[in-house]
Amino acid sequence: MIDWNTINEEGLLAPTMAKDFPNLPVAKAEGLFYIGVDGKKYLDFTSGIATENTGHRHPKVVAAIKDQVDSLVHGPIGIINYESIINLAKKLQTILPESLDCFFFGNSGAEAIEGAVKLARHVTGRPYVVSFLGGFHGRTMGALSLTTSKSKYRRSLPVGAGMTYQLPYAQITETPDGLDHDVYWSEHVEKDFEKLFNHQVAPDEVAAVILEPVLGEGGYVIPPRAWLQKIREICDMHGILLIFDEVQTGFGRTGDWFAASRFGVTPDIMAIAKGIASGLPLSATVASKELMEQWSIGSHSTTFGGNPIACAAACATIDVLKEEGMVENARNLGEYALRKLIDLKEKHPVMGTVRGIGMMLGIEIVQPVTGAPNGEGLMNILEKCLHKGVIFYLSGNKGEVIRMMPPLNVDKENLDRGIALLDEALTEYEAELGIRG
Repeated sequence: MIDWNTINEEGLLAPTMAKDFPNLPVAKAEGLFYIGVDGKKYLDFTSGIATENTGHRHPKVVAAIKDQVDSLVHGPIGIINYESIINLAKKLQTILPESLDCFFFGNSGAEAIEGAVKLARHVTGRPYVVSFLGGFHGRTMGALSLTTSKSKYRRSLPVGAGMTYQLPYAQITETPDGLDHDVYWSEHVEKDFEKLFNHQVAPDEVAAVILEPVLGEGGYVIPPRAWLQKIREICDMHGILLIFDEVQTGFGRTGDWFAASRFGVTPDIMAIAKGIASGLPLSATVASKELMEQWSIGSHSTTFGGNPIACAAACATIDVLKEEGMVENARNLGEYALRKLIDLKEKHPVMGTVRGIGMMLGIEIVQPVTGAPNGEGLMNILEKCLHKGVIFYLSGNKGEVIRMMPPLNVDKENLDRGIALLDEALTEYEAELGIRG
């Protein structure tokens, strides 16, 4: 029997893994809920950090996993072939933009990013990659050279070896008064690239531009559509490949299958993971057959990538998302939740900007007088929410943005309940600050 009161003192798990909460001991998960070892139910508005899009242990996904275990557990795709990986590739073709029809399967989002960058450099013969400030692309050394959501991730690590450049990500809240968001940021990014190409790196040396179409760990920042379209245009002009990191935005999270479809911009390469297999480790680097055929045989490979069980779970995940209308639910209830949160902002001085797209909802927590980011206050609020029975997560450069990402099968009743508990937590925190509603 584990003594949960002393487990953190035993030093069994590496302390580098951040403990964002008091390590809630969980015995089980079901649907929208975690169930603690004490039997208490916690409404999960994190979806296992945007992986459990179908909810915890969806019966059809669990059945697919059990069926696969009965026939094949591991099959290195470099040695054998098997049905679940082929079925998954075919199912993915039905939900991705038409030109993205060839797959390299890995285990994690960072692996998908590594594959995307390797593919771009291999195909173009160019060395450099451009990413955007605030983006999170993983913590392996290659992916880390592109990650700039927090400087602490790169501390003491000479990542990139001068092979990457960063540009500002569009921040609608910084649009000057009276100017149109689309026009301003479209012109802004064009000038940013012009300066980069004139002063730091020639465009014919840039293999790829990589970005999250919606910032995830960076604070759920949603850019204007025209900004993404202008980046697509600039890439086309210079023969640069555009990579979308859809690790967090994929599989219905934004209210469409992928953010690429939601914004009407198709990348050359896409990295997908998280929600792909309802919690099992799986990812894919996705591109056209024409691009993939230029990637020389043996230059990239994997032992565990595309595991038969994970692929079976992913096939079931796609089926469930389709059959139960979860993508449409994410769009419709996401808009409803955003309106409720905007209304909530009117009564809470510690709430800053509220933003959202689908079931990606970001709530800034600020100092009520100065409006400065308040990461410490956010943690206080999240702990109050936890004790009340709902789990949110943090994001943003200063840890100041509450990340609300429920499973895509969340219903209106539980959505209302979670927001009501957040309201209570905010009220209690403000009372501690001497703010009376």
